[in-house]
Amino acid sequence: MNAAELTALYKARHMTLATAESCTGGLVAGAITAIPGSSSVFTHGFVTYANAAKTEMLGVPEAMLAAHGAVSAEVARTMAEGARTRAGTNAAISVTGIAGPDGGSAEKPVGTVWFGLASAAGSIVEHRLFTGSRDEIRAQAVAFALALAARAALAEGV
Repeated sequence: MNAAELTALYKARHMTLATAESCTGGLVAGAITAIPGSSSVFTHGFVTYANAAKTEMLGVPEAMLAAHGAVSAEVARTMAEGARTRAGTNAAISVTGIAGPDGGSAEKPVGTVWFGLASAAGSIVEHRLFTGSRDEIRAQAVAFALALAARAALAEGV
């Protein structure tokens, strides 16, 4: 699903959306806000690249970051939930990962990305391992985040 389709879906269901991004650095929010009329559905974009920003802006506990690392299911879920709560939206999507070209490890190689989705239906996390250059990994993460955000609107069934 592209940003125009996502915006139309949220408009049709009278829903609002926020984003919480780390490795994509605002690219998901940028894709959505590039669509004319997206202001009726998109309210907040939190770019929390540093761990301190995740804690300050989204309420991710420092202990969680220390125990699991910023690139984890736990942090992705908490980022999405924090964005939804702080923005007061129907849904929020989060992205945290390692876009490279360095920063990866055997446990979390470059291309590892965790996504969170928080909505009235609850919260879920998804993990993907993308390949390619830094730009390609980030583009794949944006596309997946948009598709994941659609799930919240489709689950509403309005």
